[in-house]
Amino acid sequence: MSDSQKTPIDGNFYKRADAHIALANGHINEQTPPADATNSLMFASSRFNAWITAMGFKNAEDMKAEKEEVVNFFTTQYKHMLEENFDNYVENFEQFINGAKASQEKK
Repeated sequence: MSDSQKTPIDGNFYKRADAHIALANGHINEQTPPADATNSLMFASSRFNAWITAMGFKNAEDMKAEKEEVVNFFTTQYKHMLEENFDNYVENFEQFINGAKASQEKK
């Protein structure tokens, strides 16, 4: 992906992302497994992205005409971000996962 296709990152990008992650983590418990929390987070993101996109159109017909382009944009962005984070976890697996497991065991 070229740099022009990447979503710009402002100074609060990671702060906002961490807040969403903390909220999702807060929902994980004995009744809500991680898979359920991630499904809710993905649904919320898609719902929010559809709303933000709709706000930029004058009518439903114009929005419908741009569906493929919008869906491609968001799926490309998600794929890029997932690949970056996946690679980061592979490179830092011991630190991220073993540290998290040790932290959970202390609770």
